[in-house]
Amino acid sequence: MDAKARNCLLQHKEALERDIKTSYLMDHMISDQVLSLSEEEKVRDQPTQKKKAAMLIKLLLEKDNNSYISFYNALLHEGYKDLAFLLQDGIPLASYNGKDSVDGVTSYVKTVLCEGGVPQRPVVFVTRKKLVNLIQEKLYKLNGEPGWVTVYGMAGCGKSVLAAEAVRDHSLLKTCFPGGVHWVSIGKQDKSGLLMKLQNLCTRLDQDGAFSQRLLLNLEEAKDRLHFLMLRKYPRSLLILDDIWDSWVLKAFDSHHQILLTSRDKSVTDSVMGPKYMVPVESGLRKEKGLEILALFVNMKKTDLPEQAHSIVKECKGSPLVVSLIGALLRDFPNRWGYYLRQLQNKQFKRIRKSSSYDYEALDEAMSISVERLSEDLQKYYKDLSILQKDVRVPTKVLCILWDMETEEVEDILQEFINKSLLFHDRNGKSFRYYLHDLQVDFLVEKNRDQLQELHRKVVTQFQRNCKVHSLTANQEDSMYWYSFLAYHMASANMRQELWDLLFSLDWIKAKTELVGPAHLIHEFMQYSHLLDKKDCTVCENFQEFLSLNGHLLGRQPFPNIVQLGLCEPETSEVYRQAKLRAKQEVDKGRLYLEWINKKTIKKLSRLVVRPHTDAVYHACFSEDGQRIASCGADKTLQVLKAETGEKLLEIEAHEDEVLCCAFSKDDRFIATCSVDKKVKIWNSRTGELVNTYDEHSEQVNCCHFTNMEHHLLLATGSSDYFLKLWDVSSANEWSSIDVRQHVLNSDGLQEDVDVMVKCCSWSSDGARVMAAAANRILVFDVHTRSLVGEIHTGHSSAIQYCDFFPKSHLAVVALSHYCVELWNTDVGLKVADCRGHLSWVHCVAFSPDGSSFLTSSDDQTIRLWETRKVCKNSAIMLKQEVDVVFQEDEVMILAVDNVQRLQLINGKTGHTDYLTEAQKSRISCCCLGPDLRYVALGEEDGSIKILELPNGREFRSRMGHEKAVRRVQFTSDGRTLISSSDDSTVQVWNWQSKEFVFLKAHQEPVKDFQLLQNSRLLTWSFDGTVKVWNILTGKVEKDFVCHQGTVLSCGVSPDGTKFSSTSADKTAKIWSFESQSSLHELRGHEGCVRCSVFSGDSALLATGDDNGEIRIWNVSTGEQLHSCVPVTVEKGEATYVGWVTDLHFSPDGRMLVSAGGYLKWWDVDTGESLQTFYTNGTNLKTILVSPTFKTYVTVDNLGILYVLQALE
Repeated sequence: MDAKARNCLLQHKEALERDIKTSYLMDHMISDQVLSLSEEEKVRDQPTQKKKAAMLIKLLLEKDNNSYISFYNALLHEGYKDLAFLLQDGIPLASYNGKDSVDGVTSYVKTVLCEGGVPQRPVVFVTRKKLVNLIQEKLYKLNGEPGWVTVYGMAGCGKSVLAAEAVRDHSLLKTCFPGGVHWVSIGKQDKSGLLMKLQNLCTRLDQDGAFSQRLLLNLEEAKDRLHFLMLRKYPRSLLILDDIWDSWVLKAFDSHHQILLTSRDKSVTDSVMGPKYMVPVESGLRKEKGLEILALFVNMKKTDLPEQAHSIVKECKGSPLVVSLIGALLRDFPNRWGYYLRQLQNKQFKRIRKSSSYDYEALDEAMSISVERLSEDLQKYYKDLSILQKDVRVPTKVLCILWDMETEEVEDILQEFINKSLLFHDRNGKSFRYYLHDLQVDFLVEKNRDQLQELHRKVVTQFQRNCKVHSLTANQEDSMYWYSFLAYHMASANMRQELWDLLFSLDWIKAKTELVGPAHLIHEFMQYSHLLDKKDCTVCENFQEFLSLNGHLLGRQPFPNIVQLGLCEPETSEVYRQAKLRAKQEVDKGRLYLEWINKKTIKKLSRLVVRPHTDAVYHACFSEDGQRIASCGADKTLQVLKAETGEKLLEIEAHEDEVLCCAFSKDDRFIATCSVDKKVKIWNSRTGELVNTYDEHSEQVNCCHFTNMEHHLLLATGSSDYFLKLWDVSSANEWSSIDVRQHVLNSDGLQEDVDVMVKCCSWSSDGARVMAAAANRILVFDVHTRSLVGEIHTGHSSAIQYCDFFPKSHLAVVALSHYCVELWNTDVGLKVADCRGHLSWVHCVAFSPDGSSFLTSSDDQTIRLWETRKVCKNSAIMLKQEVDVVFQEDEVMILAVDNVQRLQLINGKTGHTDYLTEAQKSRISCCCLGPDLRYVALGEEDGSIKILELPNGREFRSRMGHEKAVRRVQFTSDGRTLISSSDDSTVQVWNWQSKEFVFLKAHQEPVKDFQLLQNSRLLTWSFDGTVKVWNILTGKVEKDFVCHQGTVLSCGVSPDGTKFSSTSADKTAKIWSFESQSSLHELRGHEGCVRCSVFSGDSALLATGDDNGEIRIWNVSTGEQLHSCVPVTVEKGEATYVGWVTDLHFSPDGRMLVSAGGYLKWWDVDTGESLQTFYTNGTNLKTILVSPTFKTYVTVDNLGILYVLQALE
């Protein structure tokens, strides 16, 4: 590098390091081949922007003059004009191929192009190097021989500029076209117009008149003269024909020339001879290039462009024509960003016009001219495409149905449109999918606005003639299109009845949600609700609520039975009505369905349940306008959803490790994310584009939060490296850093090893203070001085996972470690309500900006939206899972414990509480009903045992209770004796009427459970691995079986009384005879703890269930496995049969089996196949109580919801 250039760089090194952002500059330098990829990586590895800039300048100082010039040009292109001005004096006299050059264009090239009439670069010009290189590559292939290179694409995509740029190359001209380059603008011409073009060209080529002065009279003469001149005066030259519309025009130039042409019609060279090469030009620029053009027009840095600039480029899909037209307008009217964006959005193309080098005065004229060149029939077919939506690929089959044609006929018509750049296509396997550019869609819609309704009606009518809605299958190439857009076409055609029949059909919902999930359907219900009358609106609300609250189930595999889900809806719902009708039809064919008969007592507090992630959801938050939700989690992604429907708007592979937090900026333009990978990133919330990356933290970053001020946007991040960092978003630089650990250690009484990981952070409303949570305290810092101005101790035993305060009221929402979310009144310090719905840890809670709703996110992969008003009205009383049931004829009586330590006697048929006790002083751990329903018994955590007489509440208490918690109580069949087992390793047999009792003491560890046998015998099993048979009258052990090395988790007794089974944590089950100390069979094969077992009614079969959700069915006499009932294997991230199998029951005939675990499931014993699944709202079911007829089932989930289910008949 020249000394002058080097000194200039060193002189201004500090200014450059302070202000430049290296990533975009390096792109230009790599493109100019002055910077290698390894050098780029060396720069990117630096920890801060300033150090990255310093490294780039250090590398530059070791390079040559061309590198200096490339760096200078990159500064200009990226809007650093003030910095480029500083380097201007140091620009060296570089050379390219030994020739003087400016911007890489030598004086030789300038002369050749000027003489050949090649247009100069536009005033505003950005490189499209990949396309230019492709055109040059095709030109080299001509190799001095006649041939054609066609650059084709839709109107305004920049074909002419690219063609001119391709020949602006010294080496290409010297090597391939030493005879020069000659440019002819053709355009739309008749024969006389073309003759004039040829006459002018020949005159230009023969300026000295050496060959002929006679005027050319016809095209043949002109063709011969051109051939003669090119052969004699300009051998090995290139002829460039710009804007060719008709193939017959090329006949006049088909005389062994080397020709480069631009056209909208790909097939324009079909009628000429010689080698042909094609260069397709994409219809739009990349976003960065589009913004670069706008920045150059308005003389601004790209980073300083308003948000409307991004929207303009997005709206026109980066069309070079549109961006340039609007850029030119904005240069004259710099305050009209919003105005021109609105014109573009409203399809007011005539208002986007400007005198320029382009041949057409306005945008609509440029597009309509291509359509008018089509034949009359083709124009009609093209008009039919007005009904297509933007960014939608349409399979050939859809258009076959629309036009009632064979595939080959349709493809021929569409190929005509493609050849003329009026349509685009990509390949989908063996077939094609077709689409329009957004501007073409807008143009067609505007042009055919009065006929759109009829065009949509035509689509629906043709579909109804050729297809049946319910016969569409996922493997049909057009099925996805119809599922996505059939309702749209019906609504656009104002076909209200057809739309009602479609949207409110369980068959349609089942088929569509299996393919695309529920969010799109919810969106359609909301979008088309204006077409429905009041009665229909109620139906719409029924279906919308059904999908909103079951979306997390409907989006999973295996797909749930939608009829069974519908039966759980309120009886007034249209969903329930349709489901009941369908269920009755299928029950007649032998299908099993369950009616939830006590569901009237259940209130639905969630408004929406979505499952956007394939793993735990660590954080979710509302946008400031409340319209969107951002979420992140263990699957390393950032998701953006519509708050109303859960419809996915963005999915970003955000980080290399788990994403722990996300936050919207105050103006909703940005979303910040932070991760275990130690990085913080800022994204454009609309486009998903990465804006900035901060990697100054040395440990995982746990939280991020934008300041509440719009004029000075700061981002706070908290990390496990003990630091709270503040970032200036506009400059992408670290603004401040606070060592939280040092402040904590300075406090009294804290040890050096105290955990001070910064877990969450928040801002004061004025942005003057920032708050961080660490080491069981909240620390408040002054943003400007970094001093500690406040400290709140929360205690050392807090189990709060997350909390959020609604600043406009007294409410706080809190996530607790036992899966529960609570609402508290902060004024009086009282709990308002419980919100139970999640099946695992709740990581985050957040109010909407107006406080009308709040969201929760969890390890169970779901986000739930709750209506604050509904939750506040809800009672915080819930049932525990300790229940007992008595089935008497048509009655189902349930005894349950609630969370305030009361016993409730509930009528299962009506859901009403017939009896309610006073709250007990000690926590109730178990309960049971007497056989005649006159007495109830309860055991408590402190070892007490009580019996209550109904309805007067008279109490009987055992004077010799247990020493530890009571785990099970049960009356004998006559009701006179109560048996109880405890963690103190004993069983008590209490004749509560005579007040006599016997303690059964022989187990060495807590008794897991017991079962009454005949003849006053009792079977008990324990954590000590043994099973014992007792005489409850004498208290003596009659038989003692050492069954397993580990805990005996369950036992089952055969109905014939001769055998029992044992299951254990050692992953085995055993079958025993009461008459032998050795097991009859050891059952191996389970891969998890075997938690339960049950014999069939004829004692011939044994079913066992394990912690992996697997059920095995065994032959009792041989010990042979007959069937395995296993969870369906699905793709990674899909929920399957959740949780342990905790309880099993055979039907009386032994042909059916019901299991409890993550939810309830019924199985065919003969085949091992699933017959039905009932999804409870919660999970972790401990038991299922079954009536003797196998028609009624009772359970309570971990949310405290009671289910009384009746088999539909």
